[in-house]
Amino acid sequence: MTRPHVVVVGAYGSAGVAAAEVLAEADVELTLVDDGEPGGGLCILRGCMPSKEVLSAAAHRYQARDDDRLVGDVPDVDLSAVVERKDDNVLGYAEHRRGAVHDLAERENVTFHHETADFVDDRTLDVGGERIEADYVVLATGSTLNVPDLPGIDDVDWMGSRDVLDATEFPDSGVVMGFGYVGLELVPYLTEAAGMDITVVEHDDRPLDDYHPSFGEELLDMYREEFGVEIRTEVREERVEATPDGGARVHLDDGSVAEGDQLFLFTGREPSFPDDMERTALSPEPGWVGDTMQAADDDRVFVVGDAVGDRMLLHTAKEEGYLAGRNVVHREASEPLEEYDPLPHKVMFSGAGVYPFASLGLTTEQAREEGHEVVTAQRDASDDGVFKAKVASRGTARLVVDADDGTVLGYHGLHYDADAMAKTMQVILEGEMDVRELPDRAYHPTTPEILDGLFRETAAQL
Repeated sequence: MTRPHVVVVGAYGSAGVAAAEVLAEADVELTLVDDGEPGGGLCILRGCMPSKEVLSAAAHRYQARDDDRLVGDVPDVDLSAVVERKDDNVLGYAEHRRGAVHDLAERENVTFHHETADFVDDRTLDVGGERIEADYVVLATGSTLNVPDLPGIDDVDWMGSRDVLDATEFPDSGVVMGFGYVGLELVPYLTEAAGMDITVVEHDDRPLDDYHPSFGEELLDMYREEFGVEIRTEVREERVEATPDGGARVHLDDGSVAEGDQLFLFTGREPSFPDDMERTALSPEPGWVGDTMQAADDDRVFVVGDAVGDRMLLHTAKEEGYLAGRNVVHREASEPLEEYDPLPHKVMFSGAGVYPFASLGLTTEQAREEGHEVVTAQRDASDDGVFKAKVASRGTARLVVDADDGTVLGYHGLHYDADAMAKTMQVILEGEMDVRELPDRAYHPTTPEILDGLFRETAAQL
């Protein structure tokens, strides 16, 4: 009996390599395709790993500047050293990823092509001039920067996040379009490490507007007060023009302009696909990928990672990849397919990484929409002396708990060490634990005391 042929397009990425690892162990003929150079996936080369590398420099400088117990001149950041270290570490991570993929290709049932894949028709691909017909295709083709369709945008020399991560010098001032996760992470880098004067265009009245207003309001205050950022809220860009000296002028819908030496686009990402998708039955649009990771238009095509157009997070990409690999095997064996229902889990390294934002589970509004009666508690970092002792007392946190059975439904924190506390909260949420059964034990003062306070306050309400 002929083994089914599965092609994974985007095998170097987090989602693609996860699917490949599962399928390499299955009774299939597996073809892996990726044209990445040097290869390693977006997160490793241009996303979460390199951004944390450069943010750490901004964090060290900010904390040295913010602590009045330290005297003397605040050190400058050597951007060349920052980028050199980032490149050394990131290329090492990427080499490890490539090695994992190439090791898979040593197996008898696996072939790797360092080529570009284009569609010829449904599940038939042109890979470097070779026609490959597949029984199943796993699309793990990632995403590209979303460049706004604005008049004049092509006339301005803008920089995206990948450009910022590679730059060793910056001009004096800049205008930022996009104040979501990427903007909130990189703006403090531009002001703290690069010493720029930054103006941000924010469409809403505050960032993180899907969450309790206290988070967005605190971010506005923090960025204005701690990092000297000018933030224009409730305005939208109408057109862009180059200034005579090579800078950028952004015209806003309130009649004002934002001007700087450099325009930065932190405007989100959109899915990327092989060329000639129109030759297939696939029609990428909202909701086109189901919970089994199958495309609605072709149940032998599985879509994972950023290509789905939703979530766009490293950990969900990997989970989607593993699930897609298993579901190819299940479908071939006529077995029930698994569905993906992840716990919402996001971490953003805002405030130069000193004040990260972590969100797990449901907000109050989401919980009520799902039919829960809830109790909530909120604590400010300034309520706990340990944050003051660490000279990091900005921020706040909220806990959402089911009022009937005490199940913890959501945690959202913008404060020092919020990223480290996310794992603890993941275990609590995944375990559907009752807040009243969590240990009420005071350790020697540590930053997770903010969690103890939230647990106690919600338990008392119950």
